Amino acid sequence: MSAQDNPYGAGFGGDYTVQTNGAAAPQGSSDVIKDTTTASFTADVIQESRNQPVLVDFWAPWCGPCRQLTPVIEKAVREAGGRVKLVKMNIDDHPSIAGQLGIQSIPAVIAFRDGQPVDGFMGAIPESQIAEFINKVGGPGDTEVALAEALAAAGELRAEGDAQGAAQVYAGVLSHAPDNLTAVAGLAETLVDIGDLVNAREVLARAPEGSDDAPELTAVRARIALADQVAELGDRAELESRLAADPNDHQARFDLGLIHNALDQRDEAADAMLAIMRADREWNEDGARLQLLKFFEAWGMADKATLAARRKLSSLLFS
Repeated sequence: MSAQDNPYGAGFGGDYTVQTNGAAAPQGSSDVIKDTTTASFTADVIQESRNQPVLVDFWAPWCGPCRQLTPVIEKAVREAGGRVKLVKMNIDDHPSIAGQLGIQSIPAVIAFRDGQPVDGFMGAIPESQIAEFINKVGGPGDTEVALAEALAAAGELRAEGDAQGAAQVYAGVLSHAPDNLTAVAGLAETLVDIGDLVNAREVLARAPEGSDDAPELTAVRARIALADQVAELGDRAELESRLAADPNDHQARFDLGLIHNALDQRDEAADAMLAIMRADREWNEDGARLQLLKFFEAWGMADKATLAARRKLSSLLFS
């Protein structure tokens, strides 16, 4: 993917590609999909499921949702490249198996593994959910494994301080899987790391619909909000001079705490808010404590600075 084709920020397209082994079967392949009968169910499903998982699609010609599901699930099974097989059973012609399994509405899809039903779903669910279901019962395919490896590599590059390399890998993942929230969050976080808030916002704006409250994106949105807040603050040297002249200048200490956070000096940022609380808990309508909680949200609950500051906060509140 060239930089000019990259919608996730100029200069971060790179030439990174996610390597796959082309495991998907040809679209015209029929060996992974077949119809079954009551007489052949044991061979087609029970015995065959000892080789790989078998999905049984119980349907009927009069069922509208069944007609919606058929092309979607057949496509997903073909693209799974042999990780699962699909067996279709018309319950009008062969009702006994569905009755024995307690199926009362269709379409119903039951996954068999090692001769036993292990999972299932009902209704004409979206293609993305069918793919998730196949990954769950059949294991991830080559593409999913490659994407997971790429995300791990991007995380390592970011941890090593190679923002350019990490952004290229995240953008490469998104070129294959634009709805991957881990990659969206990772690319946005990397851009925030280097201060490129404009492109970070653009990345988040392209996140899938309905993902506003996704945990993967919450922390980076909080970081951007904090960065916006810091951008409106005054000069750091001036704030330090004010605080040196008047240790009770809580606004100066508060603003310095925000600047510490922007510089990723998390312990210093938390200590600034805690110092204000010790001096004047009610200052700015409990503003120091509320800001500290925003820090926790941005840093993550498992972050070392969060855990240390939370202990100090508890001691201050409950001692």
